[in-house]
Amino acid sequence: GVLSSGTPGVGKTTLGKELASRAGMSYINVGDMAKEGELYEGFDEEYDCPILDEDRVLDELEDKMSEGGVIVDYHGCDFFPERWFHIVFVLRTENSFLYDRLESRGYKGKKLQDNIQCEIFQTIYEEAMLSYRKEIVHQLPSNTPEDLERNLDQIMQWIEQWMKDNN
Repeated sequence: GVLSSGTPGVGKTTLGKELASRAGMSYINVGDMAKEGELYEGFDEEYDCPILDEDRVLDELEDKMSEGGVIVDYHGCDFFPERWFHIVFVLRTENSFLYDRLESRGYKGKKLQDNIQCEIFQTIYEEAMLSYRKEIVHQLPSNTPEDLERNLDQIMQWIEQWMKDNN
């Protein structure tokens, strides 16, 4: 499997969907999956959002992941089993771009500030480096449509190489 991670607003979903169609893989947006299955264990008043039930998410994903060929998209990455992913991408976006993207999604106040802070401190990248073997974790810039194209080309090459090496 492939994990596409990063702060909200960095372009994970755009990349994940496009990659899935190019690579003939299936795409799973964990946030959407949780919403559809109501895989929550409460509500966070401070952030005005539901709290993910990680165990139920893992149960839900287990069968799909064992079949392989899956791209998983989520802003967190530390609770997935390491064995699920052969490659992990953390998308990075400059603050000015990210601020505009999040604001246009209706983020404001603490939620907006904390997500910008999360990006400044590379929180998700650090999380990925601690959760997976360093050599499978890759940071990719995600500011412009050109970045997106370059990232897709690069990831396709990685996937093709992985297929060659492992089949």
